[in-house]
Amino acid sequence: MPSWQGRSSGNKLGYSIFVTILQKLGLRPAYLLLRMVSVYYFLFAHRSSRHILYYFRNRLGFGKFRSVGLLYKNYYSFGQSLIDKVAITSGMANKFSFHFDGEEHLHELVKAGKGGLLLSAHIGNWEAAGFLLERLHTNINIVMFDGEHEKIKQYLQKVSGAKNANIIVIKNDLSHIYAISEALSKNELVCMHADRFVAGNKTITTDFLNKPARFPIGPFILAARFKVPVCYAFAMKEGLFHYHFRSSPVLWYDYNDKTAATQKMVNDFAVSIEKMAKQYPEQWYNYYDFWA
Repeated sequence: MPSWQGRSSGNKLGYSIFVTILQKLGLRPAYLLLRMVSVYYFLFAHRSSRHILYYFRNRLGFGKFRSVGLLYKNYYSFGQSLIDKVAITSGMANKFSFHFDGEEHLHELVKAGKGGLLLSAHIGNWEAAGFLLERLHTNINIVMFDGEHEKIKQYLQKVSGAKNANIIVIKNDLSHIYAISEALSKNELVCMHADRFVAGNKTITTDFLNKPARFPIGPFILAARFKVPVCYAFAMKEGLFHYHFRSSPVLWYDYNDKTAATQKMVNDFAVSIEKMAKQYPEQWYNYYDFWA
């Protein structure tokens, strides 16, 4: 079973150092410090490195030397995604440029007035394009694991300012299920990652990069239960300060057969992630045995 525990690594001191450099000196100095931190993880984070190297070599078929080079790029890219998230949510979005493919699909999703699911994964940096959601002029609900230490979360909230979207935190008491259900019943949009689960969650299996992998069944069951349309969306980094956002067309599934619809959704979702993984292999951030 995948060993991810719903918790991010890092500590408050580490975050505060990067945020201070970011605010006082800007993005480039923060990236420079990140290079040194990335070297540390490249040399000593053996457990996560083993899983990422497996992804490069066994699932994408890269050679040994290319895989090792991509390993460092992966840690550096992941660090950039964290820095960029803080920068953009702290009012520095003008430091970045953005290209949008499929924004019209999101507006179509809103105009349908049926609510809907906007599904993404831990690849790229969805938060970097989060401000796009403000242009949709509808209520947005963002579902996330409460995986960061409370002090880190409070610190990031302090430096990042208020969020316009409603945050639904995934909790052990399943209260988030009721919050998601309520949002969909009111024809609102729900945004969530659909590629990770913790021990005990129900899963559904599909082929992903030529090997069966398990995905959390919850997001797809919700779509089938409430008979809402779905979009698969990703924001990938291209260049130092540029992001490329992509959204699939609005997808309506045949919910008369919920089992078949659920399987079709997870199949389509896996294909969407595959396309991103093959084009941006270093931007995959699942540091555990995803194919266990």
